Amino acid sequence: MDFAFDARTIELQATLTDFLTECVYPAEPVAATQVAAATDPWARPPVMAELKAEARKRGLWNLFLPDAVHGAGLTNLQYAPLAELTGHSPHLAPEAVNCAAPDTGNMELLAQFGTPAQQERWLRPLLDGEIRSAFCMTEPEVASSDATNIATRIVRDGDSYVIDGRKWWSSGAMSPDCAILIVMGKTDPTTERHRQQSMVLVPRDTPGVTVHRGTSVFGYTDGPHGGHAEIIFAGVRVPAENLLGDQGAGFAIAQARLGPGRIHHCMRLIGMAERALELLCTRVTARTAFGGPLAGQGVIQHWIAESRVRIEQARLLVLKTAWLMDTVGNRGAHTEIQAIKIVVPSMAEWVLDKAIQAYGGAGVAQDTPLAQLWVQARTLRLADGPDEVHRASLARRELRKHAQRG
Repeated sequence: MDFAFDARTIELQATLTDFLTECVYPAEPVAATQVAAATDPWARPPVMAELKAEARKRGLWNLFLPDAVHGAGLTNLQYAPLAELTGHSPHLAPEAVNCAAPDTGNMELLAQFGTPAQQERWLRPLLDGEIRSAFCMTEPEVASSDATNIATRIVRDGDSYVIDGRKWWSSGAMSPDCAILIVMGKTDPTTERHRQQSMVLVPRDTPGVTVHRGTSVFGYTDGPHGGHAEIIFAGVRVPAENLLGDQGAGFAIAQARLGPGRIHHCMRLIGMAERALELLCTRVTARTAFGGPLAGQGVIQHWIAESRVRIEQARLLVLKTAWLMDTVGNRGAHTEIQAIKIVVPSMAEWVLDKAIQAYGGAGVAQDTPLAQLWVQARTLRLADGPDEVHRASLARRELRKHAQRG
């Protein structure tokens, strides 16, 4: 395994670092002020348009998409350190370079499974940052950690599909710029359980689509992800050509989307942890308590050393996963994708917790990014599958190895 970054990656790292230092970090307090003054809690701050324009000017755009026709053509290993850098300011940087979830995963699906007409209508404006999108999979009435439970019906009726159901945690749907929903539901409940589901493209303004409410995340709107909506689909009718991929392929398409999405989240989480450690070290070297600097206390030094060890371990596992995805494909990296999904959010949550503790009351207030970063890390222990599901799957894989040997 060779994780050395090539010349293109190093050049992009330098360009992105300069962009963060010169544009993104100074925009953080500006964005906070604009969000606080906005009448729509899910509207993006005006400064975001300025950041996007500057990112495009610097060649920092669609870095996530390995498809050279539509994206930057980077491998997962090339993209990993870049996504990590955007994690230093996850509420501005990913969207500024058009690499924010859920749009990234939705663009990947459209690039991989969309027809030319679907790509022209929806992928192109997403790639250009003109619209945003939502992914509608999770449902309030079923345990959605098992995607085969999904109950929303998608029924063929002549040259249309009719959709009935209720979704929530539909990431992206609260954004005023959201124009398209990717909806997963059952087209044939009688067939094999992993072939019952399909995905359809539903314009957000289609009759019968009702955004019932936005759901907050520990009290935050989670605007960078376009917010999260509870949506009712009542007799929603779309043309049959809005089917994404083949009928019955919805579960497989979901798995194709979630693999890259999970590693992207983990890449950014490492950046969040790095920023937390930086803030922690800055705080303890500048504060005095009980007759000496906080940095001189053994417990603080333990936090710092342990944070560095945990970050490095997680980063190496993420880089190995990226390398495997590039060399043997997502299926061949399945074990490692699940492993990083378990390890990295918990690592970031731990490091952020220690930074918050070092800041005391300031750590849970709005004067540092720590509280909001912690919320994101904690939430990602649920998003794209809870820890327990991934642990159970990993355990079954290990047990199968021993059963085969026996």
